[in-house]
Amino acid sequence: MSDRPSPLADPHIAFDPAEGRRDVVVLGSTGSIGTQAIDLVLRNPDRFRVTALAASGGRVALLAEQAHRLRVAQVAVAREETVEELRTALKALYGSEPLPEILAGPDAAAELAASPCHTVLNGITGSIGLAPTLAALEAGRTLALANKESLIVGGPLVKALAKPGQIIPVDSEHAALFQALAAGTRADVRKLVVTASGGPFRGRTRAELEHVTREDALAHPTWAMGPVITVNSSTLVNKGLEVIEAHLLYDIPFDRIEVVVHPQSYVHSMVEFTDGSTLAQATPPDMRGPIAIGIGWPERVPDAAPAFDWSRASTWEFFPLDDEAFPSVNLARHVGELGGTAPAVFNAANEECVEAFLAGRLPFNGIMDTVTAVVTEHGRPAGGTSLTVPDVLEAETWARARARELAAKATAEARA
Repeated sequence: MSDRPSPLADPHIAFDPAEGRRDVVVLGSTGSIGTQAIDLVLRNPDRFRVTALAASGGRVALLAEQAHRLRVAQVAVAREETVEELRTALKALYGSEPLPEILAGPDAAAELAASPCHTVLNGITGSIGLAPTLAALEAGRTLALANKESLIVGGPLVKALAKPGQIIPVDSEHAALFQALAAGTRADVRKLVVTASGGPFRGRTRAELEHVTREDALAHPTWAMGPVITVNSSTLVNKGLEVIEAHLLYDIPFDRIEVVVHPQSYVHSMVEFTDGSTLAQATPPDMRGPIAIGIGWPERVPDAAPAFDWSRASTWEFFPLDDEAFPSVNLARHVGELGGTAPAVFNAANEECVEAFLAGRLPFNGIMDTVTAVVTEHGRPAGGTSLTVPDVLEAETWARARARELAAKATAEARA
């Protein structure tokens, strides 16, 4: 083990700040990360230029508007059936001007990830982001990674491809750790402290969570995110995934990665050093700051996000995590330590259970109960450090099918 944080996201790696305007490909452009990234680019046209956009195809009008405003060369949609709708929307905006090239299908985002550019911002939600992550790394692009799932499910694959400094994290927690780690070497680090807002159900017992609704879970107190990520925040699965991600990015053992609840979401994470010092990275909740680190590092983008008004009094609170009400973090540590395909099983089962919960087919506590059952049944993971893409896909397919079966069984028993 080296004396410094893993080079996957090492703030000590030297960069050339005098490289001019950066060409950026934005994957997941119509989602929360993508729209905020585009806002940042439009406010800094001397620093960034977006050359290509990719989205699922669920918000075609917005995608067309983004393409037209940014004058991109290529646009991609995962859903092939939306191509004609996209072309019509583009024609209405472009008139007689040439349209951007349109790519479609499940491999379209990965194709754009390998296209000529400086940085690929992967803001796709879910493990479908793995292929674009691998494509960007293999093509030698700097990867601004907001798609934590691709690192979770394909850790060894990603680490095998990544060159020193090639991945810059965009999660607010990992961008915070990235910046704080610049103050010392890996040998100086005692622990990483990942903060959690606690979500909408902070302070509730497991019994009190039994009958919470979809609307309750989507009412996050501090962050505006998509439905899947918001539910993951309410179960704290997102924190479990972030613990695994921190381990993979910075090569810190799981027993030295702690989660603490911080309701205000001002401190995004902390690094405790061996001399007793703790460095915290703090900003008001706003993802444009981490996005700016991801696409702009090592330079900072002025006014990327709001700063604190230190003339006003405020209270910052920190609480221990309730592992009984929110077992997801400990389960994530377990699958992270198992390695191989175990994290892929955990993530895929959770994605299926969140979908079932949002559709009203599974109670809130049933999410983690079902994920735990699938992980337990999976047993010894395949792959280890020799993990392959087929290993991941096979494990995910099994986990999704098994999670659906168990969720349906739980629903039937509840109605009986």
